[in-house]
Amino acid sequence: MDIGEPGNRDDHSFSGVEKNEASQSELQDDELQKGELQEEARRIRRLQVLISMVSSVISQDPNLTVEEASELAAGAKRAALAMFPDKELAYDLLYKPRLQRLMTERFRLQ
Repeated sequence: MDIGEPGNRDDHSFSGVEKNEASQSELQDDELQKGELQEEARRIRRLQVLISMVSSVISQDPNLTVEEASELAAGAKRAALAMFPDKELAYDLLYKPRLQRLMTERFRLQ
């Protein structure tokens, strides 16, 4: 490169600016993804706590009726689907059997 060719130098400086903008955009995307993952982790933990609490009430409350236990289980499902709208199958595979088993044991259901 000759010293008398400022056009080449300008081309390199623009590409450096574009690379810098691209790396900033990638950093913002990474931060956004981290935030989304943290939010999902919070929702998962919240659902786990909810199911744990419902399970405890179903198994331990001596005054709980079958109808009330069913309402608790239905409410837990509604809350889970509100947090994770497209995950009904996952709920049915993971949490529904646990709650059904607790109700069967507690109320001697068939």
